[in-house]
Amino acid sequence: MKIENSIQKLKNNEKLNLEEIDFIVSNYTLGNINDTLMSEFLLLIKEKGLSYEETFYLTSAMIKTGDILDLNKLSKIIVDKHSTGGVGDKVTFLVSPIVASLDLGVAKMSGRSLGFTGGTIDKLESIPGYKVNLTNDEFENLVNTNGISIISQTGSLAPADKKIYALRDEINAVESIPLIASSIMSKKIASGAKYIVIDLKVGKGAFMKDVDSASNLAHYMIKIGEYFNRKVVCLLTDMNTPLGYTVGNRIEVKEAINFFEGKREKRLERLVKNVAAHMVSLGKNISLEESLKQVEEVLEDGKAKNKFYEWITSQGGNLKELGLASNTYTVKSYKDGYINEIDPIKLSELLNLLGAGRQKKDDIIDLEVGVELIHTINDKVEKDEPLMHIYYNKKIDNLEKIAEDIIKINSILPNEKDIIISVIK
Repeated sequence: MKIENSIQKLKNNEKLNLEEIDFIVSNYTLGNINDTLMSEFLLLIKEKGLSYEETFYLTSAMIKTGDILDLNKLSKIIVDKHSTGGVGDKVTFLVSPIVASLDLGVAKMSGRSLGFTGGTIDKLESIPGYKVNLTNDEFENLVNTNGISIISQTGSLAPADKKIYALRDEINAVESIPLIASSIMSKKIASGAKYIVIDLKVGKGAFMKDVDSASNLAHYMIKIGEYFNRKVVCLLTDMNTPLGYTVGNRIEVKEAINFFEGKREKRLERLVKNVAAHMVSLGKNISLEESLKQVEEVLEDGKAKNKFYEWITSQGGNLKELGLASNTYTVKSYKDGYINEIDPIKLSELLNLLGAGRQKKDDIIDLEVGVELIHTINDKVEKDEPLMHIYYNKKIDNLEKIAEDIIKINSILPNEKDIIISVIK
């Protein structure tokens, strides 16, 4: 069997079978197929697409290159969630304690990220003492005892995906629905959960820029889930403005504390409640209305807050030592009016300048820097009123000009958009 034959079939618009895709993925992972041939293969997929069936085969092939977690030993029904990433996305460590406080399990392996801020693991690692690396026994014991543990993703889960993604990034083949779907779902399925909720971001600050493309991706992931006997629900959510009041690493953990104490930005609160409710609905096989009621109850009676502290403490974290960068710059409103836009791209560029994100996987990020929004989208503000605080350690040239370009103020109150665009099952 040769990859050249499969490349020719793609050129001729012929379908690939399971054996052909298995051969390509396994041999590329082992180093038996070079980057030149694999690049041609991936670029053809980007150009021509793959059928659902071929995407199932690709996902399966990537899963087979690594370990598959067996969660049957755990005493709770495990529910997983995934976000396609966004500016200020701290949803994972907000929904997880909520779900765990309702007697479901969250046994999650999360990653670091490239780009404007760190991933979930970077944010959790910003908590002094928090252990992102545990043995399998420690991981399982925490889930059985507390209902929750979030640790760093190991390289043993779908290692083909990591190698293929790096090449896709290099050759500009990232934006391909079948390749994105198989990349996400190979890791989710290898992680072992039977129930998966996906927060699929759409908009300026997201990877998927339009609803049609995001809907297409959602259908691919749901079909992959069905093929592997997984129940998948996708929430398409707006990412044209940042999530919550903070963007950074440690500063987002501080917002999580405030969230459980009752100080909640309304868009973030709506998203968190709905993602959690869908997870509970799947895990308990109850209606969304009933699961939403349960989610709101544990937020109000303090059970979710207690679970948050229990989880962080059980993994060694000390939430009393969350110092931020010592230098602060405050951006003030340049006129009266309403906040019409908080540009997520420009905000992410500022975070990069501050050192909160990484350009290469081995970059060291600054966990103490970040941005706190005093006001958010649609808020009414007056001239010279504080809009946001910037916490920084290194001097940034033209910081004032960069910061002022992020927030746009208009005399007209814009129409309020629901953060949840649609739910696809």
